[in-house]
Amino acid sequence: MTITLEHIEAEQSRIATLIEQFKNQPKATEYHIDAVTIPLAAGERVAGPIFNDDGTLSHYVILLPADVEEITWSDAKEWAAERGGDLPTRREQSLLFANLKGEFEAAWYWSGEAYEENSGWAWCQYFYDGYQGNYRQSDRFRARAVRRFIPSVI
Repeated sequence: MTITLEHIEAEQSRIATLIEQFKNQPKATEYHIDAVTIPLAAGERVAGPIFNDDGTLSHYVILLPADVEEITWSDAKEWAAERGGDLPTRREQSLLFANLKGEFEAAWYWSGEAYEENSGWAWCQYFYDGYQGNYRQSDRFRARAVRRFIPSVI
């Protein structure tokens, strides 16, 4: 094989393209978790962290003690607020199901999210199998309250 200037220039161009692709690939990263102390009142349980879409920490979900049964959605929201908390979001309910399922009855629990496609409906989670569905806000289900802890390092 005879080496020509055109062959060398083609190889140089190919290698330059590979170098540019290498430089533009995502960089390896580290994920650092700071030590955090979460103050808990009697009966509270830490469910775990919720992350933003970019992977940064949003907050920790704290399950408050006690629940209420046979309550409408609006009354459940009021009940949770009276305890210093909120009804959990659907995402938070998934975390609660994954990490603290034993704290719940195998029943439907209200989330704090209204069903955006149909006013008068809201989201619930079934703590038997984790299914999430939407029901009339006038229906009566169980409810648990959560609070959110945001570390000062965020």
